[in-house]
Amino acid sequence: MIELTRSKEGVLLNVHAQPGARRNGVTGEHAGAIRIAVNAPPDKGKANAAILEVLAGALGLKPAQVALISGETSRRKRVLLAGLDVDDAARRVEAALTAAG
Repeated sequence: MIELTRSKEGVLLNVHAQPGARRNGVTGEHAGAIRIAVNAPPDKGKANAAILEVLAGALGLKPAQVALISGETSRRKRVLLAGLDVDDAARRVEAALTAAG
């Protein structure tokens, strides 16, 4: 199960990053985090930017609603989904995981 945490600005989501993948997308879940694969290399923030872009698209959010909170150089990241409540975020994450197969 994906871990979601309520915050003042929205919801915090754990992300497990897979930089340097063959293609971009949601690939499942890993230890309570949504797994996001991106083909961008982990160099100068390129992978982080790609992860946020993929996540925004998969969850149906505007890019400005998705922000990296921690884990800039780690595979394990915390991302803020601004303007959402936990129930809405859970529905969006579940839909993204279902679409990923």
